[in-house]
Amino acid sequence: MLLVLENEVNPDYRYFVRAMESLLPDHEVYDYVTAGGRPSLSGVDGVIVAGSTAGVYERDEYPWMEEEAELVRELIEQEIPTLGICFGHQLVNDALGGAVEHRGLTNRLVRAELADDPLFEGVSSVVPAVHGDHVVELGAGMEVIGSTAYNEYFASRHRDAPLWTTQFHPEFTDELLPRIAEDFGWQENELSFADASGERVLENFARLVDDG
Repeated sequence: MLLVLENEVNPDYRYFVRAMESLLPDHEVYDYVTAGGRPSLSGVDGVIVAGSTAGVYERDEYPWMEEEAELVRELIEQEIPTLGICFGHQLVNDALGGAVEHRGLTNRLVRAELADDPLFEGVSSVVPAVHGDHVVELGAGMEVIGSTAYNEYFASRHRDAPLWTTQFHPEFTDELLPRIAEDFGWQENELSFADASGERVLENFARLVDDG
């Protein structure tokens, strides 16, 4: 069973996790924002640390972030497969001593250079980005597996544990575009969702979890 960690502090934006759920096999969602504490890992085969409009540097306002960071370190120790997405990418690296900075909103399709990694099997270089924060220093044990012209640390992987992170949202398909354009704006460019296949990341992660 997959465990999805919900981190969105604004209820109006929780459709990201709802969209993710439609692309996942057997799973449960744990709401860190309202529940805090820590979820049980009993029966959990893999964990997804989802996105948020909050920043990892807002821990005084959202103390559950420290609890979740502790859980991330435990997941690494127990070698439970984990995928961090957007805020999850930032939280994982921050939890391991990396650094995150706010650098202004990116809300467009971007072209990423993705490593030859099983997480990216069948994933094209065109991916959707909606974020204002950037990982500017990787956490301990993390290495780059994806970068863009504007963001060197666009995706990362732990050298020893089954842990991956992506700045882009694999659950963001063209079906979400009208809602995201309304909430965050959207910058059209020469790239097209017809060339994007980011949702394959979730399929690949589920397969990696099953493969153990």
